[in-house]
Amino acid sequence: MGLGAGGGRCKVLASLFLIGASLTTPQMSVQAASQTIVEDSDDGMARAVNRMVGGIVSYARWPNGSADTARVMCVIGTPRLTNRMAPDVPGAGSVLVRRMNAAAMTDRSGCDILFLGRTAVADRRQMIAWVRGRPILTITDDDAACIYGAMFCLSDRSASLSFSVNLDAIGRGPLRIDPRVLSIGRSTGGPI
Repeated sequence: MGLGAGGGRCKVLASLFLIGASLTTPQMSVQAASQTIVEDSDDGMARAVNRMVGGIVSYARWPNGSADTARVMCVIGTPRLTNRMAPDVPGAGSVLVRRMNAAAMTDRSGCDILFLGRTAVADRRQMIAWVRGRPILTITDDDAACIYGAMFCLSDRSASLSFSVNLDAIGRGPLRIDPRVLSIGRSTGGPI
């Protein structure tokens, strides 16, 4: 389902408006952003998750480094959607995946991306509080409604993968997220 130049421009403007509105509104603002059909195969969900996470990463800008800088993703807990985390970042960027526990995460500062799988609520809250104000992108697949404070929340529904964006969490941190991230998956219309 392709978009004309005018339709894409309107979506970007609407996204900018939503981000601006969330910065001036004290309550949490969550926006459902994308849905992608998952290929019906043994590794279809793993590929869909890795492409979606890679797409999200490609729209983030850290204060240090360029878009091509290799990033480190720390995985805390057990991901619900796939155990084979290997984000597929478009272009020259790449992501190294490290698995660790919550205590190890707060003791070190080498993570650019925090992926929260199934974890205790207390650990999740501790991680989100720890990254607040730091240039760390937060993604989870265990909080579809984005109520615990991650920036991006993946969910699966009947052969599709989607994510929500927590505009409040994005607005509080030093990372810059391109509003076009809201269009991931909408323009392809086919399996990932």
